[in-house]
Amino acid sequence: MARNRRRTSDAQDRRRHERTARLSETLREVIADELAKLDDDRLTMVTITAVDVDSEMNHGTVYFDSLQGVEADEKIVDALNEYRKRLQHEIALQVRSRRTPVLQFKPDETMRAAARIDAVLREDAARRATNATLANESGATPLRPADD
Repeated sequence: MARNRRRTSDAQDRRRHERTARLSETLREVIADELAKLDDDRLTMVTITAVDVDSEMNHGTVYFDSLQGVEADEKIVDALNEYRKRLQHEIALQVRSRRTPVLQFKPDETMRAAARIDAVLREDAARRATNATLANESGATPLRPADD
């Protein structure tokens, strides 16, 4: 005989998502606080930007950003992996939950993509300002990009 599957309502899904979001933010705060206590030069200027936890709380992905740039990502991940068990232990002590997720660490590409977009926009604004200045000096009308 086939078992009936239990269906979740939209309200149940919403509550689960809200709980996961609260848990992710709590984990981000705990991990950031613990990293501030560590005396490791590899982790200076490292910011924990987000933590994604699955709904079962088995796995958690910790996203970080650093002023050291892409070149330092590998050594930062290595350092964070060295402290992984300590961080998980602190999570278990500070967060009242049945499980403690196994953490993995990844650089936050979102922040870097936003920085690249910002740089492109700044270059474009500088180019337009230069173009307008040159046009004003020569008495011609400034060039405008073609409309699509």
